[in-house]
Amino acid sequence: MARLLLIMIVSGVLFLSLMLMSLPGATSDSAEGTPSTANGLVFHDKNGNGVADPGEPGLEGIRVSNGTDIVATNADGRYELPVSSDTTLFVIKPRNWRTPLNELNLPQFYYHHKPIGSPKSKYPGVEPTGPLPESVDFAMTPQEEPENFRAILFGDPQPRNQKEVDYIAHDVIEELIGTDAAFGVTLGDIVFNDLGVMPAMNKTVALLGIPWYNVVGNHDINMDAPNRKLANETFEHFYGPSYYSFDYGPVHFIVVDDIEWIVPQGDGRSTYRGGLGPEQLKFIETDLAQIPEDQMVVLMMHIPIIGVHDRHDLYRLIEQRPLCISISGHTHHHEHVWITDVDGWNGPKPHHHIINVTVCGSWWRGTPDERGIPHATMADGAPNGYSILNFDGNDYRLDYYAAGRGSNHQMEIDAPEVITPAQTSESLVYANVFNGDQHTQVKMRVADGDWIEMDRVREVDPKYLRTYESELKVLEKNPGLFTEIPRPKASSHLWKANLPASLPLGTHRIHIQAIDRHGRQFDDSRIIRVEE
Repeated sequence: MARLLLIMIVSGVLFLSLMLMSLPGATSDSAEGTPSTANGLVFHDKNGNGVADPGEPGLEGIRVSNGTDIVATNADGRYELPVSSDTTLFVIKPRNWRTPLNELNLPQFYYHHKPIGSPKSKYPGVEPTGPLPESVDFAMTPQEEPENFRAILFGDPQPRNQKEVDYIAHDVIEELIGTDAAFGVTLGDIVFNDLGVMPAMNKTVALLGIPWYNVVGNHDINMDAPNRKLANETFEHFYGPSYYSFDYGPVHFIVVDDIEWIVPQGDGRSTYRGGLGPEQLKFIETDLAQIPEDQMVVLMMHIPIIGVHDRHDLYRLIEQRPLCISISGHTHHHEHVWITDVDGWNGPKPHHHIINVTVCGSWWRGTPDERGIPHATMADGAPNGYSILNFDGNDYRLDYYAAGRGSNHQMEIDAPEVITPAQTSESLVYANVFNGDQHTQVKMRVADGDWIEMDRVREVDPKYLRTYESELKVLEKNPGLFTEIPRPKASSHLWKANLPASLPLGTHRIHIQAIDRHGRQFDDSRIIRVEE
C-alpha cells in the first residue's frame, strides 16, 4: 500500500511538472535535461554545406554571444557559453568572413535554444528545439570586404498587406535590383502589426540578392505578449535575435532593440516605449570593450536614440569613442540630429544621429500616381524612399534616394507661378533640401543675377501644406477615395529667401544650389513668370 501511494505521488509530481511546462512562457532546464553550458565550434565551411566536415578547420578568435556574455573561440575554434531554456546563441561576424544565407538572403548567424518553443500567440514563434545539441556550430566562409562599400537602409517599409508589399516592390525594389551594395538593413517596422505579412515582405526584399539584416520595430512585435521577453518571438522566428552585432569591412555594426513592451497593471492595455534594458546594455558594453577604440561603430535602431528613456546609459558607453554614429527610423520624417550636452551627452564632440527616410513615407497615404501607388509624401515635405550609407575607411556619407525619382532628385522648390513686378521683393522662395542639415549651405539666383543666401528655417513646408489642404477638399467630396496624408510638421531641412526686387517682365529661371557638409553640390531649378 505504501509503495502504491509513493508511485501515485511521483506520478502526480511528473504530471504537474508537465502541466507547468505547457503554460505560456514556462521553461525548465532540468525537466528537459538541458545542460547549463553550451559548447560549439566556429569553422571554415570550405564546401558550403553548413556541416563541419573532416579537413574543415576551426577558426580562432571568432566571438560568440548568448545575448549577454561574449567569448572568443580558442585555437581549435571552440567556445562555451552559459544558456537558459530561452537563449539565442549567435556568432559576431568578423571582417572578411560571411555567415550562411537562407533562400531569402537572411543571414543565418544564430541558434535558438528553446526546448519547449515559444508560447502560444497569434503569430508563429520558434518551434520547440528540444535538448541542446552536443555542439552548436557556426559555419563561415571567406569573402573580400574592402575599405569602400555601401549599405542600403530602409526605414519603415511597414506594409499592412500584400497590396502594400507590391507598392514596395514597384516603388523601391525594382530600381534597386542589381545593386552593388554589400548588404541592406531594415530599420524596424518591417510590417504594420500583421506579422503574417513578413513572409511576403521577405520574398520581395530577397530579390535584391544581397544579405539583408533586420531591426525590430514597434509594429513587429507580438502585442499579445505578457512581457518584453516574449514580445519578439515571431521576429526571432524569421530573423534571429533582436539585438546583435557584426563587422563589415573596417566598420562595426550594432543592431539595437529599443522597443520596450510594457504590460501595465490595472487597465490591461499594453503599450511600448523606447528602452534598452540592463541585459542589452551589458551586451553592448562587453561588445564595445572587445573592439579597438578607433574602430568606426554604427548603431542601428528603430526609435530615435533621443526618444529612448535609458539613452544616457548608452551615451556613457559610446560618447568617448572618436568614431560612432547612430541611425533610426520610426518618426516618418528625415533628419540629421546632432546630440550635445543639452541632451546629457558628455562626449568631446556632438553625436551624429540620423532619422532615416521611410520606404512607406506617410504610411502609403495620399493620392495615387499613374501606377496606383500613393505619393506617400512625409509630413516634413520630403518624398518617401531609402538611403545608402557609403563608407570609405572611417569616413561615411549618407545619400538620400526619393523612390522612383532618380538620384538627382534632392530638393523641392516652391515659388509663385506668376507675380507682378511690384510683388517680386515680397515673394518667397522655399527650398526643401531633403538630406540637408545645419551644415548645408543653400543659395539662389534668378536668371544671371547675384547669388542670394537662403535662411534655414524650421517651418512647415508650404507646398506640402497646400497638398494637404487640397487633398482634404477632395476627400470631403469623395470620402474613401484615398487615405488622408498626415498633418504637416515643421521640417529641419527647409530654406527660404525673398525674390530680388524689381524683376523685369518675362519668364525667369530660379536656380537653387545646395552644398552639403561633404562639399557636394546639388542644383535644381524652377521657372516663374513676371507679368503686369
